Amino acid sequence: MLTRAYQHSLNGSHLPDGEPLLEVDHVSLRFGGVKALTDISFTVTQGHVHAIIGPNGAGKSSMLNCISGIYHPQEGSIRLQTAAADGTRTVSTLTKLPPHRIARLRVARSFQNIELFSHLTVLENLMLGRHIHMKHNVAASMLWFGPARRQEIAHRHLVEEVIDLLQLQAFRNKPVGSLAYGIQKRVELGRALCIQPALLLLDEPMAGMNAEEKEDMARYILDVHELAGVTVVLIEHDMNVVMDISDRVSVLDFGRLIADGTPDEVKADPAVVEAYLGSDTEDAAVKEALATLQEDA
Repeated sequence: MLTRAYQHSLNGSHLPDGEPLLEVDHVSLRFGGVKALTDISFTVTQGHVHAIIGPNGAGKSSMLNCISGIYHPQEGSIRLQTAAADGTRTVSTLTKLPPHRIARLRVARSFQNIELFSHLTVLENLMLGRHIHMKHNVAASMLWFGPARRQEIAHRHLVEEVIDLLQLQAFRNKPVGSLAYGIQKRVELGRALCIQPALLLLDEPMAGMNAEEKEDMARYILDVHELAGVTVVLIEHDMNVVMDISDRVSVLDFGRLIADGTPDEVKADPAVVEAYLGSDTEDAAVKEALATLQEDA
């Protein structure tokens, strides 16, 4: 993979491309008697954009919540393999860890709904993404003195590179709440990227966007992947976007994995066609997109 030369690497994993980064192994999740996920297994490969798709209520966000520690599955395991710059490898089991511990392992995520501080500027929101890397407390940082000052400057240099990558220069000093929806979603992507993630989880990053905003966001996700070298797991309803930018696709339906393969393999899979076109889902746009993809296949 060709990556852009940065003063700071935005990719938190030094695994060689093509090796398993995340392994989801026979994961099941229940809420009382309701089965949200049943025996889910798939592997996310270093250097890939890996999409998780499925009709509404298929369990996609539940799967992301298990990976990020918001939910803890009753069965199965989720393992993250990372490598340091010196080649030292670490395998961490995420299954029972709380979200803040998983974030420290450089697993970052965005949410369906924007989770930003609207009264803070773009720069200030992005700096919050550096919090897990800061060694000095808030009081020391407020004094802007000595080591705390040097730390703040170093972190700001990386944030400026994220601003450049996502073309947020014109908005850097503006309150997030004053910005258009599509720009706010880009800021949220940037804040997650400021963690320097080994794995970036994006939960419907294009939800609520118009066609032009979706096109822009797809391009920025590809830049994060291709220029910054970050591995991405993506939930998205726009099938055309999924098929265009993904290296691999896992398909859920009623909490079960029904397909896992390349975009071409998935869109030709009869089980996937039935799940979308033969179900009672009200997502007409998804049905139409998959029907179009079937015609083009």
